[in-house]
Amino acid sequence: MRLACLLLCCASVAGAQRDSLLVSTGWLATHLEDAKLVVLQVGDRADYDKQHIPGARPVALDDIAVSDRTGNGLTLELPPADQLRESLEKLGISDDSRIVVYYDRDRVTAATRVVFTLDYAGLGGRTSLLDGGMTAWARDGHPTSTNAPPARTGHLSALRVKPLVANADYVRAHLGKPSVSIVDARATVFYDGTQTGNGRGGPHRTGHIAGAKNIPYTGIIDSLLRIKPADQLAALFATAGVAPGDTVVGYCHIGQQATAMLFAARVTGHPVLLYDGSFEDWSRHTDFPVENPKRP
Repeated sequence: MRLACLLLCCASVAGAQRDSLLVSTGWLATHLEDAKLVVLQVGDRADYDKQHIPGARPVALDDIAVSDRTGNGLTLELPPADQLRESLEKLGISDDSRIVVYYDRDRVTAATRVVFTLDYAGLGGRTSLLDGGMTAWARDGHPTSTNAPPARTGHLSALRVKPLVANADYVRAHLGKPSVSIVDARATVFYDGTQTGNGRGGPHRTGHIAGAKNIPYTGIIDSLLRIKPADQLAALFATAGVAPGDTVVGYCHIGQQATAMLFAARVTGHPVLLYDGSFEDWSRHTDFPVENPKRP
């Protein structure tokens, strides 16, 4: 009975949050001509050139992230604020922009990484994800285009970045602490030690951060690539052992898949933090605790 009441309460909160974080294809179709609207397609440029939502601009993760190409650093890290501001302006984003992000094909996690980055930049209140992405747009019969819009540079004030990023020391200090849930968003085969991930510096350690819960990123979407209903997401977090009101600290391999799980956490009303270095970084701290259920 208690669990049922908790789920009902969480689902109610999640319903309102979901409406603020997602837009439907119908909503976007009626707002395409809005002067302040910026639509971003996340994915391959070839797919964008083949078809995209009219007026949409292409964005790749490398446009708004930094990675150490030498092989010694980390992959897909948030850039310095000034660099991020310049990158967002190149996408046509200004202080008064209304932003909609969508994914081509099944690139949900790439799109949620862009949404997270915009939230980190202080633009989250005016940013939404298109539910179902390009697949839903086409399925619902809305028009597409092959014409790229004219280049446009936006104007952003100095970014007031939000404190949404955790480092390894923060994660280690909060292992097992009340009101904080460390959540691994990788596929279960990596969480339980069946498989070992790899990164720029070589193989990761096998298993997961000690005490972390597991909510695979794939569990937040349905068969049509739409974000699951609020009540199903609330049940997902409750079943994993995340208490209502917990701050969810998400990680994955490099900090991309975790943003999909964190998007779902936001839908369910949880405060969120991204361990941007993720397991790629944690694996380099050989003295930091890892649990490997498959270890003899």
